[in-house]
Amino acid sequence: MPDQKIDINLPEEIAQGVYSNLAIISHSNSEFIVDFVAMLPGVQKGTVRSRIIMTPQNAKRLLNALADNISKYEGQNGVIVDNPQGAIPPMMNNGGLA
Repeated sequence: MPDQKIDINLPEEIAQGVYSNLAIISHSNSEFIVDFVAMLPGVQKGTVRSRIIMTPQNAKRLLNALADNISKYEGQNGVIVDNPQGAIPPMMNNGGLA
């Protein structure tokens, strides 16, 4: 199958992006919800900056795409060290933090 070209519009206000240093992931039987949160050091309250809702199939595609990109990044820049010191503990209900 030949490569299919898709045309994606990236509006200027979206292209600027939003900062997030915490992702809260939850799911139901039909969808995954990823809330991207901005937390300040030493503050116990954060703000959801963006919420993404996707099908389980698309969530798995995202997982695979992230794994592939992390592998490529580490091949070029070295292993990413996961420093859990000071990390917020994982949620206990159908979700987790990233």
